[in-house]
Amino acid sequence: MATARTLRPIFVLLGLAAAALAMSGCKGGGDVSPVGAPDKLYELAAQDMRSNNFQSAIKRLESLESYYPFTNAAKQGQLDLIYAYYRNGEAESAIDQADKFIRENPTHPRVDYAYYIRGLVYFESGAGWLEETLRADVTKRPPHESRKALQSFQILLQQYPRSPYAADTRQRSIYLRNKLADYELSVAKYYMKREAYVAAVNRARAVIESYDGSPAAIEALGIMAAGYRKLEILDLAAVADSVRLANAPAIDPNEGEVKDSPWWRFWN
Repeated sequence: MATARTLRPIFVLLGLAAAALAMSGCKGGGDVSPVGAPDKLYELAAQDMRSNNFQSAIKRLESLESYYPFTNAAKQGQLDLIYAYYRNGEAESAIDQADKFIRENPTHPRVDYAYYIRGLVYFESGAGWLEETLRADVTKRPPHESRKALQSFQILLQQYPRSPYAADTRQRSIYLRNKLADYELSVAKYYMKREAYVAAVNRARAVIESYDGSPAAIEALGIMAAGYRKLEILDLAAVADSVRLANAPAIDPNEGEVKDSPWWRFWN
């Protein structure tokens, strides 16, 4: 029966053998990581992206971030991962990755891209299939995603006005402002029908204050005037009417009209 004294040398020999085997592997096989060198792994992910194989690209980019988090390839891979999630239909993952990149790299020269994709994901979330398939009126749905999209786009425009994504972002922002104004206007109309005149006036005022210049703002002034008359506050009703009449001729009556093509593809 082996004693503790006789077993000790055996453990020592086994440890030395394992160390020698590891050193031999490092010398003979280069990087023994199961995912390969960072630049090579990034290039494979880039090839997947170019061929629209986003599921494979995601796996490679996630591995790149896990195994080589401090390399230049991993930093670029973090941005590409946002886009890969977005194109693969993983909206929550794309937003989480964008938020992570913004939080960890606030001064990165391409952080504007993270804001852009983040806004784009919110912009396209939720309403597309409802309007196209069910012909739903999206102006009557709570516009949570639209508000978040507009927030991302406004940060991009304010902090990075020369961004290559600024022109597209500006178009989308105008569209979102009009849609958000339409939603607030629909709520004001609902309150008027329910004879909740104070709530209707307040909601109409919110349209004017938050979305000044939108087509809905003119109609909101009309609701304010009507609401004030119902409340017998005639001087404020007259002010609202006069402002509306002064601005109405400058508004194109067809502006903001929903066309037959899906609203989220207005740039086509």
